[in-house]
Amino acid sequence: MAQRKKGQAQSAAVGEETAVHGGAAARPHVTHCGSESQQWETVALTLQGGGALGAYQAGVYEGLFEAGISPNWIAGISIGALNTALIAGNAPEHRVARLREFWETICQPAYSPPLPPFIEHALFNANASVRKTFTAMQAAGAIVEGQKGFFVPRFPPPLPNASGHPEKASYYDTKPLKVTLERLCDFDRINSGETRVSVGAVNVGSGNFVYFDNTTTRLRPEHFIASGSLPPGFAAVEIDGEYYWDGGLMSNTPLYEVIQTTPRRDTLAFQVDLWSARGPVPDNIVDVQGRMKDIQYSSRTRLVTDILQRSQRYRHVLREVLDRIAPEHANDPWVALADELSCSRKYNVIHLIYRHKEYEGHFKDYQFGISTMREHWTSGLQDIRASLAQPGWLDKPDNDSGFVTHDIHRDMRGHGG
Repeated sequence: MAQRKKGQAQSAAVGEETAVHGGAAARPHVTHCGSESQQWETVALTLQGGGALGAYQAGVYEGLFEAGISPNWIAGISIGALNTALIAGNAPEHRVARLREFWETICQPAYSPPLPPFIEHALFNANASVRKTFTAMQAAGAIVEGQKGFFVPRFPPPLPNASGHPEKASYYDTKPLKVTLERLCDFDRINSGETRVSVGAVNVGSGNFVYFDNTTTRLRPEHFIASGSLPPGFAAVEIDGEYYWDGGLMSNTPLYEVIQTTPRRDTLAFQVDLWSARGPVPDNIVDVQGRMKDIQYSSRTRLVTDILQRSQRYRHVLREVLDRIAPEHANDPWVALADELSCSRKYNVIHLIYRHKEYEGHFKDYQFGISTMREHWTSGLQDIRASLAQPGWLDKPDNDSGFVTHDIHRDMRGHGG
């Protein structure tokens, strides 16, 4: 109990810091939803890839923690995999602090001294034109020198047609990230089974999508780095004789893995997306590049959710029909098969989708400015607080599909991502 109070106090302090640096309003009264979430067998946190946008996920986690909700399954891809390592690799009372330490670290230039805070704050909070120019310069800085504790340019840079080792076939080296993860994450805790952990990657040789899961594999830093190794920026990571790239190349959303797992369980899933499928039609080449990323990496989460919901509806209706079958037909082979395919489990998916800011360009996924990071974090914190404040949103569905979805932006404003 003492540790729990200490953790809540720590989270409160971090929340106040977010409000100061991120421009959020003072923290509202927190509704503790831990008891409501306990009705679920699985409480999953699924984290999409999106580079610098991943601070939004850290804000979402902070809101879950302050509400007393503790996921027992965390699944991530790319930057979502790194956030997964930080959450699962620390005791609950230290997770928000470790997430903040990670993001405060990687949002600094790899070699140059960071701008004094008052200059950073002034430039970021100037007019729209200054902010756009400033954030574009920060993105250019990431390309030129990398980010502290994350990645640095290879020197000399690789020649396009020069053959070499697969682990060096990239423009950047992620060795600093391995050091950062080993410093901030307890991999014994990750592999303890306290929380189920899954991270997605693509096998470069076979082209197959795989999930590394701590129920079947002892996870190391390499598994999480592989999940975020997007070529040609980052090289393939060797694991047990095979090479892996970023899972976002094939599927950037881990929700399907969680919902479709067997044996099926009553599941409350917080799906945290960093790319919105919905957005304005671009009218210039720069915005075209950004919109392409939104569509490509959103992985059509809404469509995936709709498909999962329809599938569960068929299983759920089948279960209801079977319950009305006369006992004398129980041994019929078709009834036995129907019983195997049916399912009475309940699913509740709460979408949290980052909303594109007007000042952001096509480089938003590698614009690691400290002020931008804090704004992303605050956006996630605000969205999860607003979602948890909605009556009944954590309840099991009472409908013919046994499946329900919620999205604070869609449900409150009539549209979603």
